[in-house]
Amino acid sequence: MQTFQSCNWQSSSYCGHETGFYTGYKSFRDRLLHKAGQLLEEKDEVHFNYAKRILQFLQNVKLGYHPLLEKCNKIFLRSASRLDIHSISLIFGLYEQLGFDNAEFRLVAKQLLSETIDDYYDPETFAKLFFTLGPMAGSKERERLLVTAMHMAEEFSSHQILVILKTMQKMKCRNSHLLKKMASILHKHLDSYHVLQLVKLTQYLVVLRCQNLELFAKLKMLLFGFLKSSVIPADTAAIIRVLAMLPSFQVEEIIMNKAAAVLPQCRLHHLNCIATALVKWNHYDQLHWQNSSERCVKLLQKLNDCGFQRLQKANNLNLLLEELTHVNGEWFEEVLNEETMGMCQRLIDQITWANVLQLSFFLIKTNHRCSSLLDRIASVTVENIDKIHPFEIYFILFLFSALNYDPPANEEFFEYCIQHLTSNLSGFETHHLVLLGHVLAVAGYFPPVLITTIFNVSFLSKLDAQLEVLPDTLKQRVRLRLMKLNRAVCLECPEFHIPWFHEHYCQRVFHNCSSRINPLRQHVHRMLTEILGASHYARISVLTPYYYEIDFECILDENKKPLPYMAQNIPMDDVEGIRLRHDIKVEGRKALPPGAQRIALEFLDSKAFSKDSRHLKGEPAVKKRHLEMLGYRVVQIPHFEWNSMVLSTKGEQLEYLRRHLYGIQ
Repeated sequence: MQTFQSCNWQSSSYCGHETGFYTGYKSFRDRLLHKAGQLLEEKDEVHFNYAKRILQFLQNVKLGYHPLLEKCNKIFLRSASRLDIHSISLIFGLYEQLGFDNAEFRLVAKQLLSETIDDYYDPETFAKLFFTLGPMAGSKERERLLVTAMHMAEEFSSHQILVILKTMQKMKCRNSHLLKKMASILHKHLDSYHVLQLVKLTQYLVVLRCQNLELFAKLKMLLFGFLKSSVIPADTAAIIRVLAMLPSFQVEEIIMNKAAAVLPQCRLHHLNCIATALVKWNHYDQLHWQNSSERCVKLLQKLNDCGFQRLQKANNLNLLLEELTHVNGEWFEEVLNEETMGMCQRLIDQITWANVLQLSFFLIKTNHRCSSLLDRIASVTVENIDKIHPFEIYFILFLFSALNYDPPANEEFFEYCIQHLTSNLSGFETHHLVLLGHVLAVAGYFPPVLITTIFNVSFLSKLDAQLEVLPDTLKQRVRLRLMKLNRAVCLECPEFHIPWFHEHYCQRVFHNCSSRINPLRQHVHRMLTEILGASHYARISVLTPYYYEIDFECILDENKKPLPYMAQNIPMDDVEGIRLRHDIKVEGRKALPPGAQRIALEFLDSKAFSKDSRHLKGEPAVKKRHLEMLGYRVVQIPHFEWNSMVLSTKGEQLEYLRRHLYGIQ
């Protein structure tokens, strides 16, 4: 796998040879995977160590093959009595590298390790314990791990320090005492790290906000030494990227020269790393009147040219998608995004069931609503539905749901996908089912078997237990999606008789976040006051039933006359000081007079639309649908209309708002 991952596209003849190698390798690899899968399904008990070896094989070829990973995971769960700190640490490490996770295995591991947390006294096993238990530890366990790490710090090897710092980053733990201790003992280990370890170490320290400038100076010196001798494009790009992360670092001549020399050999990901660093240095130089700014700009132009050339010579979609996996950020979006979309369209005939997932990931990441590519993905998915893993179907559906895109045979596409998914629900973890339910709800689909599975007391209890061992970011996302799914089912599918049980959750979320009247809201409120006749005819930042927040709300009677709210007494001069939100629970929601209508006025920024498009994405489209169900007439003001030259004066903006409020064509 490593062989074809590091190949170049520099000539068409080489590409042809590469494509043949790729196809032959892939065929042999697929046969190996099929055979391994058969062995793991044999009725005789499969040895625990065989599953570990298969995991190591998958890691060696850098292939996160989900069906095989699931089978290995089931063997580990059946063999829980065989698990110890060493095997758990190994499995977690392999899962991390293969992009696989399993909450049930996390629960088993946490229970085993929590029971034996005091049994690990040597640095090697404690570092493994910290790595595995740290990210899912409760507050008491977390504190014990940090205290023990402090006491044991002097005994850690260079590798173990790297593991501890990496885990602290995953835990978002910026314990100043432990960080200072690690920084103080790192000096004696720095010379033992190879280049990529040094890059990772620097990144961990920067992210954890280490304040040891002496340590950063030593890291800079060592990184420069590696940069001078580096002949590998990937290493050079990684060093340049991490040097730009160092505090108050100015670009130097050697970096410019090394970057210029390596650009023609760089893959897209490496070009992206160098571009990110150059953009940061260029901005710093402009702020501090440095003289290297012009050189940065010229080098960026050369880098852009190399990116274009690399894209233009691509003729294999699989290899292109592999390169694009780790490419993101402003440079790619501004410089190469359009060219990349064009190349994907030129290679559209190479879209197969085997690469629709990677292409879907790319389109999700770039937020691009390219009809030809989306239509091709839909048709390939329907034609090969039985070959695509259900978990991969989820991400494909996420793409269509998020972009609010209907392919030509929309009903058929969703029906085939939903049938495939609902036939394999037992293969999904609880939190994945919640995410799947939300994705389908955004698209307007509520499969009864999925909804009744999720809104079940035993399922929700299991979900609560598994959420405790998931990373905080994922945990928060799942809870938010469950609330949104609960809201959608209550509003759109009352026949399921699912109660609304997220009242306290929503109150807690909104209580913990402030809603400030920004200058735009202040400006618009003044104009609404002018249009409606007084400030108490419009409310700002209103919470609706089921906890949607809307920018402005007003009520017009049957004669289009505004109805007043209670006086708001908003000191409009103090923009930064205002923390305001009108809560339905506090103020109540009175019934409207006959013929009156609530109006929700929403301002939509660029995030509400797919890139370079005026097409509304899934979430804001659902919000509009739900607000209408709640009795609102929804007026959505897109950023590209409000900020256009057509509305460049206050008078034009007033007239625009008046027409939309009163429904004048």
